Amino acid sequence: MAGVLSGRSLDRVRGMEELQPESLDSALSAALLDPTGSANTLIFLLIAATGLAMALVYVPVRLYLTISARSRRLRLLQRIRQLREELGKPVTNA
Repeated sequence: MAGVLSGRSLDRVRGMEELQPESLDSALSAALLDPTGSANTLIFLLIAATGLAMALVYVPVRLYLTISARSRRLRLLQRIRQLREELGKPVTNA
């Protein structure tokens, strides 16, 4: 490693400070200028938007189905209890 760096001047080796973007704006503009980076960004945004849309549809539907299933089960249980009570009563002959 030292042999590789000995041929170069230390001025030409960039430090970590130079590799890091100074602000979010410069990082965003650098990403938008890179055509492959913008394609990757576009794909990420499309997938994220699709996931968000799916979540916005799934959550209300799941809540509705859960609530309606519970109400159906409750009505069924009440009907079963009513039938058990009716079976427990003696039959009157008219």
